[in-house]
Amino acid sequence: MNPHSRPDKDVIVIGGGPAGSTAAIALAQRGWRVLLCERQQHPRFHIGESLLPLNLPIFERLGVLERVAAIGVRKPAADFLGESGSHNGFRFERALQPVADHAFQVRRDQFDQLLFQRAGEVGVDTRQLCTATRVERLPNGHMQVELQVQGESQRISCGYVVDASGRDTLLGRQQQLKQPHPRHRSAAIYAHFQGVERRPGEDAGNISIYRLPQGWMWMIPLPDGVMSVGAVCSPEYLKQRRSELDQFLLDTVRAHPEAARRMRAAQASSSAEATGNYSYLCTQIAGPGWVMAGDAYAFVDPIFSSGVFLAMHGAERAADMVDQCLRQPRAEARLQRVYRRHMDAGLRTFSWFIERFTTPAMKYLFEHPRNAWQIEQAVISMLAGDVFDNKAVLRRLIAFRLLFRATALALRWQAWRLARRPLIKGTVGG
Repeated sequence: MNPHSRPDKDVIVIGGGPAGSTAAIALAQRGWRVLLCERQQHPRFHIGESLLPLNLPIFERLGVLERVAAIGVRKPAADFLGESGSHNGFRFERALQPVADHAFQVRRDQFDQLLFQRAGEVGVDTRQLCTATRVERLPNGHMQVELQVQGESQRISCGYVVDASGRDTLLGRQQQLKQPHPRHRSAAIYAHFQGVERRPGEDAGNISIYRLPQGWMWMIPLPDGVMSVGAVCSPEYLKQRRSELDQFLLDTVRAHPEAARRMRAAQASSSAEATGNYSYLCTQIAGPGWVMAGDAYAFVDPIFSSGVFLAMHGAERAADMVDQCLRQPRAEARLQRVYRRHMDAGLRTFSWFIERFTTPAMKYLFEHPRNAWQIEQAVISMLAGDVFDNKAVLRRLIAFRLLFRATALALRWQAWRLARRPLIKGTVGG
């Protein structure tokens, strides 16, 4: 950057969701002049309503913890239910070195608006109905973002761009970096309901994850008696539907007996929506004068409710990186490499579990958890979002991988013996 010229803004953040608002707040708290542009108008509907305990320290740093608690449902655990009705709840208070013993379930329209408003409170120039359409680097080293506002085009210069545009992945599309995730081919159907039975007692706020023959489904309790219900299945399964989407969602969910029981008195409070083949990864997370945060870089299957946490954690790390790059431009390439290694490590940990969640071995281990060497506690820590810097957790997750492999071999051996048993009996009796 030319030290003798000053851009219009120090940083432009594209996207007013959790990642964008978090990055904007963090940078404004460091004294930078930040523009945060959001193409829609808050409040607006969004899925991804279940948060993780590791979100809570971020809320404290942003100054919004009490506000989030006021709009959220307390989530002390994550419940996993098998196709046969088997049930196991993983309570966050049992995590290895727990940071918090609970998280929250939130309506994203309220949550996203809360964060966006907080950005304005700390001095961010917040703009809604403001669509970023192109990013380019100017000859003097500044970045320039083209914005569309009420049909008119504006060009604003800045020292750095944070792309937090979510699934729109502005820079990913502009630079052809976005690619479907090679192993997470999935699609989602979802809606909000009233009258869905909640879990009893203190577990009323738990997220419930059900295994289905064609994938898995969620039930997320929200304020005012609302239950978010959705299913994640293969794109091929969605193509098989012959009924309206609302009925197709109900038929899919009711394939699980326990889910069907809880849905007996359910009344839809929103129309069902679908998102097809929605897992992806960009081949690059940063470049000269720009960085991605949250879903703008990657989106993986949301079975462990990792999306909002990964977005906000990544946004904080991106803000720290941008702050250092603006102060030490020559260190940019090194700082970007550190940021990518950090984010990819967390994504790999979640992805390893996601890719194996429907396997017989993972089903068995989640239904029969073992805490030898505190391995179960480390898995709970993963479910809480502790996948980055806690070496005690990461060591035990490596041990869990070994346990998974041993379990998979044992189950294959058992299946082989069962398959051979009739043949052996027939041979002996012949």
